[in-house]
Amino acid sequence: MSLVGVAMQFHKLIIIFLFVVSLFGESVPTSTIPAVVPLSWLQKHYNDTNLVLIDVRDPKIFAKGHLKRAVNIPAMQKLFVGKHYMMPKLDALKELFSNAGIENDSLVVVYGGDNPIWAARFYWISEVLGHDNVGLLKVGYGNWKEGALATTTKQYHPKRSNFIPRIDNTKLATKLSTLIAIGNKTIIDGRPDAFYKGEKSHAKRHGHIPSALNYPGSQNYTHAAKGTTMKDFSELKSLYKKLPKSKPIILYCEDGADAALNFLILQNLGYKVSVYDGSWLEWGNDTNLPIEK
Repeated sequence: MSLVGVAMQFHKLIIIFLFVVSLFGESVPTSTIPAVVPLSWLQKHYNDTNLVLIDVRDPKIFAKGHLKRAVNIPAMQKLFVGKHYMMPKLDALKELFSNAGIENDSLVVVYGGDNPIWAARFYWISEVLGHDNVGLLKVGYGNWKEGALATTTKQYHPKRSNFIPRIDNTKLATKLSTLIAIGNKTIIDGRPDAFYKGEKSHAKRHGHIPSALNYPGSQNYTHAAKGTTMKDFSELKSLYKKLPKSKPIILYCEDGADAALNFLILQNLGYKVSVYDGSWLEWGNDTNLPIEK
């Protein structure tokens, strides 16, 4: 066979190989999801086959009514472990995401009830696990016109997936990395003012991490009679305008929930952020670490 013939045969084999890969290879997400999901987006994509709905409310509340096809992952029982309310171990999270039917190409919408910080905790953990196609519903459960979204009291049992984590360590801070960051990086305390000032604390000690600035997570949303609504990014941009984008930011709060909400907002405003998972429950109980009041 001539060299031209060999080249043509090789070219045909390449085409066949690419065709087979397209049929059986790992699927690639065809769309992305906004970090804060408007009702209109969810209504448009509700029947997408790769959409996964996560409800982080208490199981008893979930049983009284939830979005159709939603999977219950109660935040307090599934997203925190130990006395310092740390993130669960990787194996447990892999099992949790797999049981929820989350594939690596899934579009995940997470929602909560009257406080978005618990849904934000799931959002942050999902990002740490490398699953960036996740969004937090702009409103809490029920904060919409009747009939706007399909609800039910029936339990939904998704098909189990094989979720493969791709850990992103840049979004996770530790006690040591936070200690080193004092005076070198921006540190933000997401707790209410009284906790930041040392008037209240769930830890043995009162106060805050030295050099930390106070931006409570509650500043990111509004309360109304029917529930909470996330503020628009355009409004939040002015709230955080004094923070320099040239410095990485470490976020903490009391237990890692308000910090997760600050993470969602600041990351999508263009800041390089990570969450100190142990937060004040770890720092405030360690007498070897410095504090300010």
